[in-house]
Amino acid sequence: MFAKNFPICRSIVTKQFVNLSVKKPVVKSHLSIPFPLFLQNRHYAKPVSQDKDKLIIFDTTLRDGEQSPGVTFTSDEKLEIARHLSNLGIDVIEAGFPIASQGDFDAVARIAREVGPLMHGREKIGKPMRIAGLARATKADIKRCYEAVSLAPLHRIHTFLATSDIHLNYKLKIDRNECIKRASSAVAYAKSLCDDVEFSSEDSGRSDRDFLCQVLGKVIEAGATTLNIPDTVGYTSPEDYGELIKYLIENTPGSHKVIWSTHCHNDLGLATANTLSGIVNGARQVEMTINGIGERAGNTSLEEVVMNIHTHPSSYPVYHTINTQLIYRTSTLVSSLSGMVVQPNKAIVGANAFLHESGIHQDGVLKNKQTYEIIRPEDVGVFNVNLVLGKLSGRNAFRSRLEQLGYYDMSEDDFNKAFDRFKAIADAKKRVTDHDLLALISEQVSSGSVHRFDLQTIQVVSGTRDMVTATVKIIDSALNRELIGAAVGQNGPIMAVFGAIQQLVQRKIRLLDYEVRAVSEGMDALGKVVVKITEDVDSSSVEADSNPQEHVIDRAVKPVIEQSGETKLSKSRYHGHGTDVDIVMASARAYVNAINRLFESEVNEESRRSSLKERLANI
Repeated sequence: MFAKNFPICRSIVTKQFVNLSVKKPVVKSHLSIPFPLFLQNRHYAKPVSQDKDKLIIFDTTLRDGEQSPGVTFTSDEKLEIARHLSNLGIDVIEAGFPIASQGDFDAVARIAREVGPLMHGREKIGKPMRIAGLARATKADIKRCYEAVSLAPLHRIHTFLATSDIHLNYKLKIDRNECIKRASSAVAYAKSLCDDVEFSSEDSGRSDRDFLCQVLGKVIEAGATTLNIPDTVGYTSPEDYGELIKYLIENTPGSHKVIWSTHCHNDLGLATANTLSGIVNGARQVEMTINGIGERAGNTSLEEVVMNIHTHPSSYPVYHTINTQLIYRTSTLVSSLSGMVVQPNKAIVGANAFLHESGIHQDGVLKNKQTYEIIRPEDVGVFNVNLVLGKLSGRNAFRSRLEQLGYYDMSEDDFNKAFDRFKAIADAKKRVTDHDLLALISEQVSSGSVHRFDLQTIQVVSGTRDMVTATVKIIDSALNRELIGAAVGQNGPIMAVFGAIQQLVQRKIRLLDYEVRAVSEGMDALGKVVVKITEDVDSSSVEADSNPQEHVIDRAVKPVIEQSGETKLSKSRYHGHGTDVDIVMASARAYVNAINRLFESEVNEESRRSSLKERLANI
């Protein structure tokens, strides 16, 4: 646990120095470690010198990560992710883009109000998470941002403006002098509202360095406290990006007054490498997302950067205060709620990250795990031992396990709903694992407390040659009545079920994506289905169709992903997910979940979340 030749170590959380030379620590076998290890809130001391700087971890999963095509979090989902990020130890969270819509403003304000003061899991850090909002370099944006984030004890305004010639000439259509004027004016106004102001020079990687120094020097004079240097299009190499950070620090007037930050995109697969290069060359804040989600090829992966520093503490002049044992759990939550499945060979959090199939590797790991494992699975929250629940497990055991998994503040109503689902699953399968529980809870969070359609039962008659028929019963809360419908599917039971649901909701839905996977192992494994839909804008209502059933089923089940015809899919996209031991039922749950999102956006038009186009902010 401790490195040799370092009798004096400093905790990455408390910053207090501890003399380790008095008594040699006893390292027990991993088999004797009480489970779960993270309950002890254990952080490993890292050998650091007194001049190590604190690395500020800035998470933008809820803003830049949400710009991933097809991803739109509900307010409840954003709140749940924010709670987990606070517990993880994130220093600053970018909660959203408040000016985009009333729904975005309300989501950011709710996070500021409810998550901003939280101290659970942050006792050793000593302060709550700082809540930031994004704003363009205009007074209306900045004022709206401040109104949302100011509800948090610690808050920040993050404003941005492009600085590369290609952006100035073709997008903004302004010259360099106007760019400097707008940037400094925006920061000055933000500073009049908030002490903590961050400025990002969009497309820094392709900006003229000397001009960049001029812009950044002026915003420092105007009151900026953090300067963010985005590689907006993922263009730079690690060497180039590191040199850029170093050059700006050395040549920008007043550079010693601010914190320098990185923000890298992964278009060339170099986001993590560029971020680490920025740290080595002077950056003390890093902007990242969980699982590296984001527009195009994504953003810097938070777990990759944190575990690089965790694994190589002597290679970087910084330390962090992330509770690494909560990484896997947070990754799973974000993956579930975003509908973006983590690739199996993803570093740190992928399903294969700690698997060994080669005979030589297996032999080495059995003899000594360090032969082929540079990170212990336990260090990121992957445990080989699970506290397995079953149908005889009671409410106290279930509540205790949820608290251990991070759901420590569930309302009694939410807990009762979760317990009922758990009991139903436990009756259908022998063992309910942590993976099962996380899938069930994420579906409950995604469904929300109020939704129009509630799936009751489905009945499917299927065979190898005959037509498949499906009967579906749902409750329509708006009409306060039970709806029952049936449909025939030519290509299987899921086609039939989706067709029946469409008849009941009286909408034509285009299915954009459909994924199914097992949550755990075994014949009785819980199945998880993720769907992405949009309303069919090319067709009239179901009632007006001469043969509605046939047309509805055809539109519903055949995935249509158009690369060039974006105008035909101009309406918002909605994703939904469902879990069940029966994948047909899981598919129905996911489909109804997505349709509920569609109806909710229409009913709450004034307070709806923005579309991807509306909240798009390239930094």
